[in-house]
Amino acid sequence: MLISFLLWQCIIAIPLSCFMVLLRYGSHRRSFNLILLFVPPSPMKHPFAIILSLLLLSFSAGLAIVIPDPLPKAPEPIDDILRLQILLDTQLFGPGKLDGRPGEFTTKALKRYQLAQGLQETELEAHSIDLASVPEAYSTYMVREEDLKFVGDLPSQPSAQSKRKFLPYDSLLEFLTERFHSAPELLEFINRPLKLCALKPGDAVKVPTVQPFLIEELTEIPKLPEVLEFQARVIKIDTREKLLGLWEGEKLLASLPTTPGSGHLATPPGTWRILGITQMPTFRWDKSVLEYGVRSESYYELPIGPNNLVGVMWIGLNRPGIGIHGTNSPQSIGRSASHGCMRTANWDVVRLVKHITQGMTVIIEGPAPEPRPIVIRKAEPAVPPPEPPKRGFFQRLFGGK
Repeated sequence: MLISFLLWQCIIAIPLSCFMVLLRYGSHRRSFNLILLFVPPSPMKHPFAIILSLLLLSFSAGLAIVIPDPLPKAPEPIDDILRLQILLDTQLFGPGKLDGRPGEFTTKALKRYQLAQGLQETELEAHSIDLASVPEAYSTYMVREEDLKFVGDLPSQPSAQSKRKFLPYDSLLEFLTERFHSAPELLEFINRPLKLCALKPGDAVKVPTVQPFLIEELTEIPKLPEVLEFQARVIKIDTREKLLGLWEGEKLLASLPTTPGSGHLATPPGTWRILGITQMPTFRWDKSVLEYGVRSESYYELPIGPNNLVGVMWIGLNRPGIGIHGTNSPQSIGRSASHGCMRTANWDVVRLVKHITQGMTVIIEGPAPEPRPIVIRKAEPAVPPPEPPKRGFFQRLFGGK
């Protein structure tokens, strides 16, 4: 009996388990849920066979990930990729904005996480990370009346922004995208036909199951306290790869996508030190600094808020004007350039500062700022002095001037 049971598992149950995984994950539409029970003949004689088969199926499904070919049309998310993004984000190996789509920073986050866990680095479709810790990709958030405190009119010009006391989100949709680390296109797709541009308190919104970014818990702190046990940790930033890594000896603790400067305003390579960390900073907006790196007397002091240009956190380095900070544009992280600093999403930087401290070393690797071209203006030809007015006949005759 035991031999027949083992033969059944090896010849029938295991192949069929794999086939079930292919059936389940071969379709990108997650409404296709197929449950098969692989039970040997005379199941009553082997009641544990059902349990073993189900465990086998669950294990196989937990490890499997299939990227449909062709991909579903954007922005439709792929459930397995979204669950992987949630897992990586939860472990502070940021894939960038959650969108459920394959992409550069999801792959980079995966490989860095595999490195940290001592696993073989693979591409998305070949990874073997168990996604059982993310059984559900989505949860429901009820929009609250108090959420409206952080939403309001947002001027576009620094001159007008400087007259405000707080720079809020411009919509509840922006509030939710940052709270749940998401691309707006993802939230709009999974909540169809709900119009997210017209949200109001009491509306139920489907969101990814991530640790929410809680703007309401952030207060103004000019300088976060020093944590001595973090002093030996090192932040390493690769501006070419647009990645920030937090290291403790040879152990990679976290990895986040970042937007460094480039060209004339490239983030300066070298070994630096954290001078201090400010929560909910203001920002001195100086066009001369942003464009040329030279401080001027023409500037605007921008107030705190999630839409401040440096976001909700400033990690200042011992290089004047250079730091690691949040952003008012998380959707562009890794996809654009800054003015010399290193931008990260607000939801990432607020978690990063819980693992770092003043006095830590920051190593920046990458190209140095490009020298600005010297513009030599051609000398203007000298303008000859005007000729004296000609004297008329009578002026010459009578000596008039």
